[in-house]
Amino acid sequence: METLEAIHARHSYRGEFLDVPLPREDLERIVAAGLAAPSGRNAQTTLFVIVDENGPRESIRSLHATNKAMRSAAAFIVCLVDRDPPPTYEGLSFQVEDCAAAVENILLTITDLGYASVWVDGWLRMEDRAEKIAEMLGLPEEKVPRIILPVGKPAGEEKRKEKLPFSARAWFNRYGG
Repeated sequence: METLEAIHARHSYRGEFLDVPLPREDLERIVAAGLAAPSGRNAQTTLFVIVDENGPRESIRSLHATNKAMRSAAAFIVCLVDRDPPPTYEGLSFQVEDCAAAVENILLTITDLGYASVWVDGWLRMEDRAEKIAEMLGLPEEKVPRIILPVGKPAGEEKRKEKLPFSARAWFNRYGG
């Protein structure tokens, strides 16, 4: 798949996944694409835990009652950040931005390989879920899950939401055209 094809084909998949394991080679390729993303000051602070074994995967699945993707994922990719990120430039930290850039590369690679996923972020920050997952994964105290991606082979097609037209969200030289 060409880069632009993957960009336009990528979508948030919230449906069920087929009950088939993902090859570790594919999971490594997917996360390696994330590690290749740019990072502020080239600090390379973005870390991942890939969850593909039944025990930890089932523990994470059990935390979400309604999202079909979370309940049936063949694997989870968890992006980690520091709880109190140290500054990397002029007193600023870019760990959240670095994590986001890496996750976008991952989502495009997931699409390219014929899998699907959905970016899950806000759900982690409610009801101590990030803390629960941190404990499940044995994270050191200074690390916290920021984004979790359920990954798998989609069981079916979902109706995709239409993107707004270019002219509604982008302009040349001046806001609003």
